[in-house]
Amino acid sequence: MIQCEESFKALHMAAKDKRVDTFIENAQAFAKPILKHLRTLVHKACPEAQETIKWGMPHFEYRGKILCSMAAFKAHCAFGFRWGALMKDAKGLIEQANKSGMGHFGKIKSLDDLPADKILVEYIREAMLLNEQGVTKPKATETARPELTVPDYFAQALRKDTKAQVTFVALSYSHRKEYLEWITSAKTEATRSRRVATAVEWLHEGKGMNWKYEKKKM
Repeated sequence: MIQCEESFKALHMAAKDKRVDTFIENAQAFAKPILKHLRTLVHKACPEAQETIKWGMPHFEYRGKILCSMAAFKAHCAFGFRWGALMKDAKGLIEQANKSGMGHFGKIKSLDDLPADKILVEYIREAMLLNEQGVTKPKATETARPELTVPDYFAQALRKDTKAQVTFVALSYSHRKEYLEWITSAKTEATRSRRVATAVEWLHEGKGMNWKYEKKKM
């Protein structure tokens, strides 16, 4: 019995990622209790959930696929599901405008902005079911492509600009790759800093890496 309990604890600890601890510690004071609460609820609803950091934000994976994610900005937090657009949304809580985005419950500024714990757990379990069913995008998926690594310095810059971060996350694989290759190929730190600043500016305006060229084509 003791051995079983120890095994369960070890498994539970393995699901946690220290980088998520760091993310929460570095968040604004108002955001910390929100992020901690969301983290607790995800693990309560889905004990098998594995934590990771993608695109500079905490994500929770289940059965090898993204289940949901959370983020913290200067004045609000966001929480969303990977397959939010496919969820039934029985309570009508998911914002229609953001059904395909990262923040399905609007701008979360306090714990009061979140649905009741029982309801949120139900939503998380519905999202789990979609992962269990092996749901994929209707169009061609990108699973065969190597995962893109966002450098910490770029992730930090994105976290300071909500619009830029949301745009970057929503970009296609190839467009995110273009930005990352351009930034990381800088020969000097000064050039890299300029490119990061420019990238954030363009992303804030909803532009892809080659927006100038695309405009000329039109």
